[in-house]
Amino acid sequence: MIHNDVLRRLRYALTINDTAAIAIFKLADYDMELEYLHGIMKKEDEAGFVLCRDKVLSLFLDGLIYKNRGKQEGREPKVLEAGEKLTNNEILKKIRVALTLQEQDIINIMQLADFKLGKSELSALFRNPQHRNYKECGDQFLRNFLQGLTKKYRPADHWNP
Repeated sequence: MIHNDVLRRLRYALTINDTAAIAIFKLADYDMELEYLHGIMKKEDEAGFVLCRDKVLSLFLDGLIYKNRGKQEGREPKVLEAGEKLTNNEILKKIRVALTLQEQDIINIMQLADFKLGKSELSALFRNPQHRNYKECGDQFLRNFLQGLTKKYRPADHWNP
């Protein structure tokens, strides 16, 4: 799943317009230009599409955490260096922190997307990658999670990004 899709679906689920998105990026000390934002919000087959870099999505998620939970004194976010990748597990973790989701909240969100999930399966996604029970978060899981978020936060809408 490309980061453009994650950003687009998350913005839709949480009803974040362009002005709010730029403000969220600003919280993470990133000056987002409106033209670039529009480019990364386009679908791959649309003219003007720009691929969303890992660093940009990471900064947006960090900004979302700051918006909803505030900045912690003395703790700076880890800024991705060139060539570093943002995994689906990290995306899921950042969304979980930003929205203050508990284990049961995520299970309920996945049920909204008709996806059955046990607590042990879920905890494996949040483990350290070196842990023997670590499980990689696949694109389909992340897609279902974002679909469930949309159903939770926009229950009257029937849009499918």
